Amino acid sequence: MTSAFDRLARPIQKWIRAQGWQELRDIQARAIHALTGDDSDLLIAASTAGGKTEAAFLPLISQAVDSETAGPGFDLLYIGPLKALISDQARRLEDICREAELPVVPWHGDIAASIKTRAVKNPRGILLITPESLEALFVRRGLEIPRLFNGTRAVIIDELHSLLDTERGIQVRSLLARIEIATGRSIRRVGLSATLGDMNLAREYLRPDAPGEVRVIEADKGGSELRIQLCGYVSGDREEEVPAPVRAISDHLFTHLRGSDNLVFAGTRQSVEIYADRLRALCEDANLPQEFYPHHANLSREHREFVEHRLKDGTVPTTAICTSTLELGIDIGDVVCVAQIGAPFSVASLRQRLGRSGRREGNPAILRQYAIESELRADSNVVDRLRLGLVRAVAMIELLLEGWCEPPRPGSLHLSTLVHQILSVIAERGGAAAPAIFDTLCRRGPFRSISSPMFLDVLRALGRPDVALIEQGEGGILLLGEAGEKQTDHYSFFAVFKTPEEYRIVAGGKTLGSISIDSLLAPGMLIIFSGRRWHVQEIHDRERVIVVSPATAGVPPKFGGDPGIIHDRVVEKMFEILESRKQPVYMDRAALDLLDEARGNYAQLPFVMGGIAQTADDSFLIATRLGTVKTETLALALRSHGFRVHAHDGFIEIASSDTQTSPVDTLRVIAQGERVDLFSSDPNLVSEKFHTYLTADLLRQDAASGKLEAEALPRICTKILGE
Repeated sequence: MTSAFDRLARPIQKWIRAQGWQELRDIQARAIHALTGDDSDLLIAASTAGGKTEAAFLPLISQAVDSETAGPGFDLLYIGPLKALISDQARRLEDICREAELPVVPWHGDIAASIKTRAVKNPRGILLITPESLEALFVRRGLEIPRLFNGTRAVIIDELHSLLDTERGIQVRSLLARIEIATGRSIRRVGLSATLGDMNLAREYLRPDAPGEVRVIEADKGGSELRIQLCGYVSGDREEEVPAPVRAISDHLFTHLRGSDNLVFAGTRQSVEIYADRLRALCEDANLPQEFYPHHANLSREHREFVEHRLKDGTVPTTAICTSTLELGIDIGDVVCVAQIGAPFSVASLRQRLGRSGRREGNPAILRQYAIESELRADSNVVDRLRLGLVRAVAMIELLLEGWCEPPRPGSLHLSTLVHQILSVIAERGGAAAPAIFDTLCRRGPFRSISSPMFLDVLRALGRPDVALIEQGEGGILLLGEAGEKQTDHYSFFAVFKTPEEYRIVAGGKTLGSISIDSLLAPGMLIIFSGRRWHVQEIHDRERVIVVSPATAGVPPKFGGDPGIIHDRVVEKMFEILESRKQPVYMDRAALDLLDEARGNYAQLPFVMGGIAQTADDSFLIATRLGTVKTETLALALRSHGFRVHAHDGFIEIASSDTQTSPVDTLRVIAQGERVDLFSSDPNLVSEKFHTYLTADLLRQDAASGKLEAEALPRICTKILGE
């Protein structure tokens, strides 16, 4: 059998020898055989720095060098999620392709127009592009798409796990389908990922029409030694310039990370700045060179690149205090330790972050987790006493050790992204008939769960006079309306996602501040803001205002971080931990004391039946034992019956009721299959970029498909009742 090395083109073999490689990695050898053996789609899964990039590109570049040109256009198309990743991969590939004399073309918003112009005039080599820039090509150069991609042999999709079941992921699937329609042929797809929870769902994403034919190559999951530490801290109510937990965590990070390269994931951008400032001050106080730097999306590109280059350089100690900006696979070299402040929202994310550490042979992967809990008082809320942030952190570490991570959630309609793609197709073609758009996006594209009647409802919504995104021309051709032309002419159109909307919080006519919202919120629910609990009175989507009044519940927990959906399995593990006596060896004494306190308070809850407790203040606590989607679905169902509710990880608080019916009786009614109007409390449904153009009915259908599970309500209530 021909060796993997011998299957490569001579210029690629020469490059490998120049690197001093003694042999190819196993995953690279297997990928070379797979990609040179036939034309099937391929999924390559390996840890960060596991050799995925070379596994895909070495054989594909070899084919481009050794084979006759398939036609005009770029030989290979690479889609990456981040500008920094595009630029980083371009530098790596330029070195590989130098001997092969194959052009490497990075393409995103920071690339000079002259480079793009030359590439469009003579498209060849490797095009590395973000989804947004690829979208821009369709909108602005739609008629040139066939010429640009007629000769493309394969498309490589990097960081595949970050795209599954997201708006951006649906956009990429749609763009790939549109390329194949424009060129009139199927193009091989190669997915690269470091973290995948369900290979079958990943196969289906990569090739929806033939998921069973997608080959999978996974690296050995053995990996390096793993060292974990979970430290616990208690935050009091006293107003301090630098809160005690921030000082303690900063001191711990300074002591243990100084002198090496590390990543500290601090959650919010505000937290990043707070910890970076504190660590900078500690360096100055100790008369030491600065080595702790913030890294988040609001900082300038020059600053972010400065931090990235320091990390990659390896000669000067550098610790980046960051949001999720350094989670994905930009090459920053090996880091000694990954620290996480606050509980993450997914095991997959934690696993991805930890993959940055322990990459050098013989070095352990190190995770330092920091959990901050509120100091309890006599009037502290019952849920606060359960220390759910700490328990979630423990649950995710335990699931990480078990090798589990979240699968993507299939089934969402993604109507906001459909609106975006309808406008894009019309712009690409200068006008299109409704059946042709439906065929492109729904029958052959990623919106296959959209029926023809629903598609027509979407078109009618976009054509309303007060919306004017599209209009009908002669012969029924759909054209961009005045508002549609303005949308597609602006660079902001190309991104299908948006940052969570900022809503002003108003109490008694006074603005308290603003918060980001990307989950369902309805009048009557409770929110935590500025160290207090508030009842939501009104929500005004157009004005982005939430009117609240003070809630009398006890002191809320102090936590931060980007919101996320917690999987059912994570919450299930949280309850296992609360009901266990096991004391994980990786927890420090303070964290163990907090865990013991949580277990003691949980054991004292007067649960009856399956999971209902009436607390001392005559409110109720329901243990759903389920993740975010199902718990929030039940919360909305209870709200529709007049209850004031607050959803937590696996729990629902019922503070009061505008009805004489007891929660138990209401759960019984729902368990018997009574139809529940989950939208009767008028929750906010505008959470994605193009939602504002849809009708109320379409918004409800979209929310029901992706953020709620109404069909599960009878089963959930029956289990809670223990019946």
